Amino acid sequence: MIYLSKSEKETQKIAGDLALKIMKNPSTRLRASVITLEGKLGAGKTTFVKGFAKALGIKAKIKSPTFVLMKKYPILPITYNLKPKTCLYHLDCYRVRDHRDLITLDLKTIFNESRSIILIEWPERVSKILPKKLIKVHIDHVSESKRKISWERV
Repeated sequence: MIYLSKSEKETQKIAGDLALKIMKNPSTRLRASVITLEGKLGAGKTTFVKGFAKALGIKAKIKSPTFVLMKKYPILPITYNLKPKTCLYHLDCYRVRDHRDLITLDLKTIFNESRSIILIEWPERVSKILPKKLIKVHIDHVSESKRKISWERV
């Protein structure tokens, strides 16, 4: 899918649409969904995460976890009739030199955690530890306010 966003609000709506598609897919309930967010600095990756989280009913203020590396947000069980342990994980790997910097986060466990969604900014820095099945989101800066957003399952 390819979309052209003309504002932050549109970018968030596009992200929300992807969140809803993932949540409505029966296979989502069987394993974690890993979504990589690729784009240059300032492309709108965190804006995308904000829209994604909002569509899942997450009310917390979403900020890029650049300095803490990862933030965890619970998805309310009433949202999509899921179990309370369901979480959205938001990773920002901008400051990560390689995958070894993330050992303390125990990502292997998180990737295997059923019913979780993991959004990863700067995934190229941790490509060695990413699962084979994931969704790649590309955000390209077209102009000051326009972004080309596409995604594919791999």
